[in-house]
Amino acid sequence: MVSQQPGSPVHARLGWHAFFSETIRLVLAPLILLFSGFFTANFVISGQYTWPRTSRTLALTLTVLILSYEFVYKEQLSRNVSQERAKSVLFYSCVIPYLVGWLLMLVLWKL
Repeated sequence: MVSQQPGSPVHARLGWHAFFSETIRLVLAPLILLFSGFFTANFVISGQYTWPRTSRTLALTLTVLILSYEFVYKEQLSRNVSQERAKSVLFYSCVIPYLVGWLLMLVLWKL
C-alpha cells in the first residue's frame, strides 16, 4: 500500500502534477493561443498564400488543437469534472485567447 501522507514522495508528485497542469492551463496555453490567433489572422489578412506560409499555419493550427485537447480538455476530464466544466475551461483558456489574438491583429491591420 502506498502512503499519500503530506511530505511523502507520492504526495509531492501529485502536488507537482497539479501545479504543472494549472500552469499550462492558466499561463502557457493562453499565451500560445493568443500568439497563434495573431499569426493565423496575419496569414489570412496578408493574402500571401505561399506553400511555406500555408504549411507553417497548418502546423501551428494542428499544434494548437493538440495542445488544447491533450493538455487542457483531457486534463480537466482526468480530474473527474463534468464535460460541461471541461468545455468551459477549454473555452476560457483556449478559445478566448485565440479570438483575442485574431482581434488584436484585425485592430492593428485597420490602423
